[in-house]
Amino acid sequence: MTSQHMLTLIPVFIFGACVGSFLNVCIHRIPRKKSIVSPGSACPVCNKPIPFYANIPVFSYFALKGRCLFCRAPISKRYPLVEALTGIAGVLICLRFGLTPRAAVWFAFAATLLMISFIDLDFQIIPDVISIPGIVIFSLLAYFVLDMPMSAIGYGILTGGGILYVVALMYYLIRKQEGMGGGDIKLLAMIGAVTGVPGVLFTLFAGSVFGTIAGIGGMLLDPEKGGQMRIPFGPFLSAGAIMYVFYGDAVIRWYV
Repeated sequence: MTSQHMLTLIPVFIFGACVGSFLNVCIHRIPRKKSIVSPGSACPVCNKPIPFYANIPVFSYFALKGRCLFCRAPISKRYPLVEALTGIAGVLICLRFGLTPRAAVWFAFAATLLMISFIDLDFQIIPDVISIPGIVIFSLLAYFVLDMPMSAIGYGILTGGGILYVVALMYYLIRKQEGMGGGDIKLLAMIGAVTGVPGVLFTLFAGSVFGTIAGIGGMLLDPEKGGQMRIPFGPFLSAGAIMYVFYGDAVIRWYV
C-alpha cells in the first residue's frame, strides 16, 4: 500500500469513527425513546455536558483512561469499540469499492447494521424506527446507486421478511411460544432490499452458522444456563450480511 493510499485512509477512518460516535448516541437513546438530536452528550452518572475536547472518538476514551472527565465514573468500553469498528468498516469498504457512491451506500449499510447489532445485544430488540425506514431508504439507494432492478429489490424484501415470518410462525405453532421477534423479520427484509435474494439466503445461512457457534460456546461456558440462553439473532444476521458484501459472490461461486 502506497503512502498516498495511507493518507486517504486516515481521514476515512476518522470520518467513520465520528459516525461511530453518533451511532453510540443512537444505541443509547433510540431504545429509550429519547431524542438523538438534543440535549448534547452528557455523562449518564453526573449529567454534566461533555465538552468537545473530551468527546473525540476513540482518542478521548484512552486519554481519560476510560473515566468521566468530571466525576471519574467508568465509561463503557462499548463506546470506543463502536467508534473503532465503524472507522475500520469505512477503511475496508474504501479499500474494496474505492471512494465511490457505491462505497457510501455500503458504509451506510454497515453503520446501520452495527447500530442495530449493539441495540439488539443491549436490549434484545430491533426498533421499527430503524428497520422500517431502512427498508425504504436502502431500496432507493439500491435502485438509484447500485443499479439493482426494482424486481430484484422487491423479491429481496419479500424473501427476507417471508422466510423468517414462516419460521417464526411454525415455531409458534409447534412450541406455543415466540421464538423469533418481528425485529429480525424486518431486519432481514431490510438486508434483502439492498442485497436481493442471493444476499438474503447467504445472510440467513451465515447468520445461522455464527449463531450456532455462539450458542455452543455459551453452553460450554455455562452448561446450566446455556440451554436457556436467549441469544439475539440480529448481530449474527448483520455479520452474515457484511460478509456477503465483501465475500458473498466469491463464496457462492466456490460453493457452486
